[in-house]
Amino acid sequence: MNALIQQLTLCAAAASALLGASGTALAGERPDGARGAYLVHAMGCADCHTPWKMGPKGPAPDEALGLSGHPQSQPLTAPAAAPAQGPWMMSTAANHTAFAGPWGVSYASNLTPDPETGIGKWRVEDFVQTLRTGKHLGVDRPLLPPMPWPAFSQLNDRDLKAIFAYLKSQPAVSNKVPAASH
Repeated sequence: MNALIQQLTLCAAAASALLGASGTALAGERPDGARGAYLVHAMGCADCHTPWKMGPKGPAPDEALGLSGHPQSQPLTAPAAAPAQGPWMMSTAANHTAFAGPWGVSYASNLTPDPETGIGKWRVEDFVQTLRTGKHLGVDRPLLPPMPWPAFSQLNDRDLKAIFAYLKSQPAVSNKVPAASH
């Protein structure tokens, strides 16, 4: 009986380690945001939060402005009116950081650790609450489309904290993103 209990204990410990249930890093994973880098890249955060520029093969992310949101140097005129219904309800700026639809105009936020224009002053708790509630800093204005915060809200705290660690490790870019308009 003791041998069976020992085997079950070992199996439970192995399963816990594999699933990350213990709260510790998985084998080969660094606690410095390596998992966060994986998640940010896999979930396409830079698709909207990094401005695009025209390159020799067409539009491509401007890596010098990585995760800095809609460029303050690129003010936009009012978008073409989007229909309130139907198959064409949204439009996107050419740099892929501004979006218009029935909610108004929204801009991709600066996710770099710049203390004045990005998330530099945020605490991990602020970041987790923002993605859990869909509200800026967990209590303020709502996050607007196309931000898929309902999907991000399903991530566990460990993954959200890893994303935050990765974002805080990126180069700070001073870039004041315009406020959304309704």
